[in-house]
Amino acid sequence: MTTVYDVPPDKLVTIAGEKLKKNKAISLPKWGIDVKKGANKELPPQDRDWWWVRCASVLRQIYINGPVGVSRLRTYYGGRVNRGVKKEKFREASGKIIREVLLQLEQAEYVTKTKRGRKISPMGQSFLDNAAHEIKVMQDKVKGGIEGEAGAKNGG
Repeated sequence: MTTVYDVPPDKLVTIAGEKLKKNKAISLPKWGIDVKKGANKELPPQDRDWWWVRCASVLRQIYINGPVGVSRLRTYYGGRVNRGVKKEKFREASGKIIREVLLQLEQAEYVTKTKRGRKISPMGQSFLDNAAHEIKVMQDKVKGGIEGEAGAKNGG
């Protein structure tokens, strides 16, 4: 069976984000349109689907590193703040966004709460594994198509 570890993270997060968009339990909050993702950002996200991509990314992080809490996720999504002439400093990402994402993932039953933080539920694990399997199948089709064309060129 294909797991999260077998596929590129960027493709997995994109595909999982598209699937999460269809889930009614996960939706962009009203305040999510104008909010920055953290102190290290100057503008709000330009991508309209950024909320679902962040949800998928958080779900992947919980799958890999779980159980994790809000503090650890804030550190993961943080970055350097440009302070003009002064030296840059690291700042954590927005905690409100991560708390809201975790709340929605819990309502969708992809994540469960423990004493040590959030961990992935069996439903969340199968969701990500199925998305990874889809990516693996698409990669095999593309890879097989390229090899088939190369063989036809060399053989003919």
